Amino acid sequence: MKLQQLLSYTRKAVDDYQMIQPGDKIAIGISGGKDSLALLYALAGLRRFYPNPFELCAITVDLGFEGFDLSEIKALCEELQVPYYVQKTEIGEVVFQVREESNPCSLCAKLRKGAFNDKAKELGCNKSAYAHHKDDVIETMLMSLLYEGRYNCFSPVTYLDRSDITLIRPLIYVEEADIIGFQHKYNLPVKKNPCPADGLTKRADTKDLVKRLNEEYKGSKERLFHAITDGTLPAWKKTENVSRRK
Repeated sequence: MKLQQLLSYTRKAVDDYQMIQPGDKIAIGISGGKDSLALLYALAGLRRFYPNPFELCAITVDLGFEGFDLSEIKALCEELQVPYYVQKTEIGEVVFQVREESNPCSLCAKLRKGAFNDKAKELGCNKSAYAHHKDDVIETMLMSLLYEGRYNCFSPVTYLDRSDITLIRPLIYVEEADIIGFQHKYNLPVKKNPCPADGLTKRADTKDLVKRLNEEYKGSKERLFHAITDGTLPAWKKTENVSRRK
């Protein structure tokens, strides 16, 4: 996928759900994975021509695992003229050694998001951007059905009242396969996730399920996505401005 196509998908999502208003300062969550680096490219590119002027910064929450070198990501941010910050924490030690969690992902996500939001507020941001893509949307909906017995999914725009930050997800129209293509075409400096639980989650199992379903029932992946975007979930209605302007 070329940058122009990535920008087109991103702008459509931003427009459909009114994600960006004039004067916004948006903190991009950078994990070091392909998705967050594609989001970095997308918003840095969109900033050049979008009619609503906005500022960007990028934040990585360092979980404290050894050997997590972020120098190439720092260089990319400098190239794209996006200020970059690393929030150092001991979340990895707390989750895997102190608490010895049997289900570490939930606690880790909660602590990581808290650290990210705190840093974003410290930097004067009123919005944050996460790199959830189209496949994440489908997988989250299926996980809700299979593990919780309800039809639900995260929203394109969510106001977090505790943090007073509005969370946006500009990559919801971009397929993971396209992000992989973008990664290879533009040589994104992807950093392997150092987390011991990486690849051993319910989401990884659900990803495999979606792949099998789409192979057996051609087009089912796209139909599952439209069941969300054209369905009954209020936050996914394109005609509503679900963001809270600050």
